[in-house]
Amino acid sequence: MFEHALAGEGYEVVTAADAESAFATLAGDPFDLVLTDLKLPDGSGLDVVVASRKARASTPVLVLTAFGTVGTAVEAMKLGATDFLEKPVEVEDLFDLVESLLADPVRGARFETGRGTTIIGSHPHLRAALRLLERVAPTNSTVLLTGESGTGKELFARALHELSGRADRSFVAVNCAAIPESLIESELFGHEKGSFTGAHRRRAGRFEMAEGGTLFLDEIGDLGLAVQSKVLRVIEERNYERIGGRATLEADVRLVTATNRDLEKMVEEGNFRSDLFFRLDVFPIELPPLRDRPGDVAPLARHLLGRLADRHGRQAPELEADAVALLAGQPWPGNVRQLANVLERALILSEGPTLRAGEFAGLVVATEDDERRAVEEALRSSDGDKRRAAKLLGVSYRTLQRRVRKHELEGFPRYRD
Repeated sequence: MFEHALAGEGYEVVTAADAESAFATLAGDPFDLVLTDLKLPDGSGLDVVVASRKARASTPVLVLTAFGTVGTAVEAMKLGATDFLEKPVEVEDLFDLVESLLADPVRGARFETGRGTTIIGSHPHLRAALRLLERVAPTNSTVLLTGESGTGKELFARALHELSGRADRSFVAVNCAAIPESLIESELFGHEKGSFTGAHRRRAGRFEMAEGGTLFLDEIGDLGLAVQSKVLRVIEERNYERIGGRATLEADVRLVTATNRDLEKMVEEGNFRSDLFFRLDVFPIELPPLRDRPGDVAPLARHLLGRLADRHGRQAPELEADAVALLAGQPWPGNVRQLANVLERALILSEGPTLRAGEFAGLVVATEDDERRAVEEALRSSDGDKRRAAKLLGVSYRTLQRRVRKHELEGFPRYRD
């Protein structure tokens, strides 16, 4: 049951049926968290605690204990266990404890490529996307990144490149929505001198610039049908010609694409080629919106403030608790990009070593509808558990209770305390 529940939240779970198989598993690759019952078919969970500490002392160990054996659980904690849960276990309590044990309360979980790209967040859906990224990065497979605008698709594309065998070659990004349809073909494939009015010299296209490396086509759903067919040809035949050129150029390029549109629906409506869609959809990775992971807002905001402060030659201010609560409670329709913009403006306007909620006045516009949607989403994600919902929003339990009463959401979507 625990394996099914945790896997459903996006965690990668490995199980062991007894102590002996647990010892063998722990001797292999390191784990982020160990969850063990005290009573095992061939021994004690205390032995698993000791084995885990020997294998990797920094890995938290969560012990499950039956009623009446709390004393033994205390003994487990003396041996190095991090915490314990008394059975029967509420799944929501398990989720809360697992998430808190895996998250760094100050910086959050950090995913780093070692070549400059850092992704911040510990939400299970983001961690699931990162696991897929790690699996596909060493290959040459085409990757399709999906998600709302501002969720970090280009950051993921850069991470894919930096973890691939092409990391020492070029990473070239193109925003297909930002280039007029009349120019996009030349932008992608290049042109020869005199091939059209204004073509005064030969120009290399983005495929040529990315030779041997990675080409990232953002907002690929905005490509016209004519250019879609030419991109399809490059994928299938691995070659192309410049506009007005006769020479066929080889295309040794790893293609990563992204969209915030529903490509399958566009295929049904005749606005996107089905054959190209199937070529792009080889390995899709969906990035969660920021409003679905409010617990990541605080560490993400601190990380962004540090980078912004470096850019502006400033000392990074500390976020006060009321500012964290305000930011975590926003719906962020523009996702991480919007959060970064708000933080940059607040940083420029700030005068002291800290940022309080009042300093975001006018920078964050939270309407009544936005607040209601944020509360609804938190309650829905927590199955009505208000304490868990408050944690998701980054506010106190009493604050959430006030907002629930204010928006008449008592009992939504399922009544719980």
